[in-house]
Amino acid sequence: MSEPVPGLVTLHLWRVAPRGVPGALLRMGRDRRRVRRTPGLRFAKLLGTGDGRTFTVRDADPLRWGLLATWTEPAAAAAFEASAVACRWERDAVESFRVDLRPVASRGTWSGRSPFGVPVPVRTDGPVAALTRARLRVSAAPGFWRSVPPVSADLRERPGLRAAVGIGEAPVGLQGTFSLWESAAALSQFARDPAHAAVVARTEPERWYAEELFARFAVVGSRGTLDGRDPLA
Repeated sequence: MSEPVPGLVTLHLWRVAPRGVPGALLRMGRDRRRVRRTPGLRFAKLLGTGDGRTFTVRDADPLRWGLLATWTEPAAAAAFEASAVACRWERDAVESFRVDLRPVASRGTWSGRSPFGVPVPVRTDGPVAALTRARLRVSAAPGFWRSVPPVSADLRERPGLRAAVGIGEAPVGLQGTFSLWESAAALSQFARDPAHAAVVARTEPERWYAEELFARFAVVGSRGTLDGRDPLA
């Protein structure tokens, strides 16, 4: 049975100073239960990040951490900003970025769930975001890792890309990407790129993934900076 389309999806990205890494690691474990008790929360994942170039452990960025969450309504997300969990991350961060999203397409599952429901496709004007997430099959991982670098390099050179971050629940095996684009047309053009399409076509016959999800969103708001700039400015 499909889950309802959330009223709002948020992604927080917090960068900490090197001295803040031990505390961030501790909170990644400690905050999971606290976040899940938040009123109005439907689905949440605390995430590590990386540059997403190879999807191996050497991509990991121990200075940046994230939280992806889906909410029953925007008011619940706003209330979370005053929670002890959010305030502690904001206080310890040297940089933070939050983007608010509305699902416009989603297929696949994440931890056995469909966190973004089944949105009705609509025309999207303005910036959009794409999220991919996969759980790799151990036996298929070497073939996947060999295929990723050319597509990752091409992604970062695409016209219209505003930002791209590797995300994951673990350094290896549970990985994905989050990217921001100036328009739906720019994202669609990348999806049709021969190198990207060739890798997508290999996904099913080579059985790389035990679970996968792809979602597309309209960007409805943002605040803060990412690597010293507002990617949506």
